[in-house]
Amino acid sequence: MERGNFVDYIRIFAKSGKGGAGSAHFMRTKYNPEAGPDGGDGGRGGHIILRGNSQLWTLLHLRWYKNVVAEDGGNGRDNNSTGRNGEDVIIEVPLGTQAFDEETGDLEAEILQDGEEVVWISGGQGGRGNNFFRSATNQAPDYAQPGMPSIEGWKVLELKILADVGLVGFPNAGKSTLLSTITAARPKIADYAFTTLTPNLGMVPYRNDRSFAIADLPGIIEGAHEGKGLGHRFLRHIERNSVLLFLIPADSADHRKDYDILVNELEQYNPELLDKQFLLAISKSDMLDDELKEAIAAELPEGIPVVFISSVTQQGLSELKDMLWQALNSDVQPSRSRLIEEEEEQEEDDEDFEEEEEH
Repeated sequence: MERGNFVDYIRIFAKSGKGGAGSAHFMRTKYNPEAGPDGGDGGRGGHIILRGNSQLWTLLHLRWYKNVVAEDGGNGRDNNSTGRNGEDVIIEVPLGTQAFDEETGDLEAEILQDGEEVVWISGGQGGRGNNFFRSATNQAPDYAQPGMPSIEGWKVLELKILADVGLVGFPNAGKSTLLSTITAARPKIADYAFTTLTPNLGMVPYRNDRSFAIADLPGIIEGAHEGKGLGHRFLRHIERNSVLLFLIPADSADHRKDYDILVNELEQYNPELLDKQFLLAISKSDMLDDELKEAIAAELPEGIPVVFISSVTQQGLSELKDMLWQALNSDVQPSRSRLIEEEEEQEEDDEDFEEEEEH
């Protein structure tokens, strides 16, 4: 899970600082040997804090940072002196990082913005000194509180890439080539399957100095949700994308079947992915004439915007960018789940109409 330069899963042992103990001290001066309690409070233990850093995009820098231990708070002292707070530990993480407790699996923190800070594991509160407990009826308390204990345990940091658009397709569908053409990213490109072993991220320049992020994910194969191939490991990154761009090569034997397989894999992994906006691009279209394009378009699902593109000849790329930008900035485009509902409603209406005609 943690080999290579792209690290999106880290397991660490984390321990916050324990609180310092309060002091049970009594003031004694030359002229007043029983001046009363003056024990100060203990200091707070150090927190473990997560901070978002937009310059990071993997958890690689934490690979050898397996034990995260914050400093304990200082003990209270005489003369009502409060103990020093333990130094906090700040862990910088890429945007889209989630923090989980390994034992319970509970989501404890999530970082989505640059500079955002979240106290992941709180340090123990410092104990009260005996001066705190002094009152009219208890003028000489001889006790103080101990500091609160630290919190420790095995934790998991998991990265889900923050990108506006996610590229979905089988191996060798042309995803990496498209990414290298419309962005400055330089993913590995070769003529064999599973060239892309880790997600790649790029920024697509658009009109008027605008831009959006697009992610190329390793190719999905049939059965990916069951652990086949590489796609199952990276399917969680798709959960962050607002729009999913399905890429199917023009030389596919059955374009509709390929699309249905990809959609089924997403649904089996997480049905909520069907609520995202879908776009469909037929890659390597420079080998098609107008007649073949019409034939392919006829077999594709209705209601899903389709564009024919070629990364080699730049065909259709401007149109693709326009479609992506419109989808990202408009709620007009239907989601897959909504299209399914509309198809079911249409089928019910057709059945009712046929029954009325029979009667």
